[in-house]
Amino acid sequence: MVQFWNPSYSCFTFGEIDLVPTLEEYTTLLHCPKIQGSKAYVRAANLPTFVKKLMMITGMSEQWAAARIQQKGDGKCIPWASLRDLMLAHPDVKKRVDVLALSIYGLVIFPKAMGHIDEAVADLFDRLGKQNTPVPAILAETFRSLSTCRRSGEGRFIGCAQLLLEAAATLRRDDIIEERWMEILQNLRKEDVMWKAPWMAPNEVFYRCESFDWVPLPGIWGVVGYAPLLVLRQYKAGQFIPTTQGLAQSDFSYNGDHYKKKM
Repeated sequence: MVQFWNPSYSCFTFGEIDLVPTLEEYTTLLHCPKIQGSKAYVRAANLPTFVKKLMMITGMSEQWAAARIQQKGDGKCIPWASLRDLMLAHPDVKKRVDVLALSIYGLVIFPKAMGHIDEAVADLFDRLGKQNTPVPAILAETFRSLSTCRRSGEGRFIGCAQLLLEAAATLRRDDIIEERWMEILQNLRKEDVMWKAPWMAPNEVFYRCESFDWVPLPGIWGVVGYAPLLVLRQYKAGQFIPTTQGLAQSDFSYNGDHYKKKM
């Protein structure tokens, strides 16, 4: 699938056909309420320390949290083994559930360092308790990971692969080998494709942000933009290329000296 990903427009391109996972699909698959702009997760400029966030989520002491934080690559994280041991022994049942949920977010939905939960995931999880929806962040990291793999020409997809597979379910068959899939997808024509997601029948599509005909998606490691107007055929409407000037400028990571100004 990565070979058909178009980083310029944040969509899959099969010949003249553009398809992409959308906010509406992910919202339905995750059983989340309708997205409100004021409730979308956005990374704050001044974050509490990782130790403080772990203390709030787990209910453990500062010493316990500080002793288990590790440095992996360019970020801090906590090993899954430490959270597993805590989940089995914690006297507070609610905290056990919170630790399990944090582990699922860190290992399944937002994996980064194998067997570890990243600091950015802990920040998102802490904000979920304030009724923020994770859907734009999950979709953003899907796009960012696909674009990173395509631009580098190598690497593995880092993100919730289960959601990505569900969103592409109409393309999946287990009895076709990879080489045959490549041949089929490279030769698709408009009349060969009728995108239909049987789990979703949206009456509204979120396709623009103020004066822009595209949508900026804040994730947990950066921001990316996508243009739902490119893929209107998924909603049984005419497909066309909208104005996308500036779309590339909404793609950046939360590092360097200028990311706060971009946000």
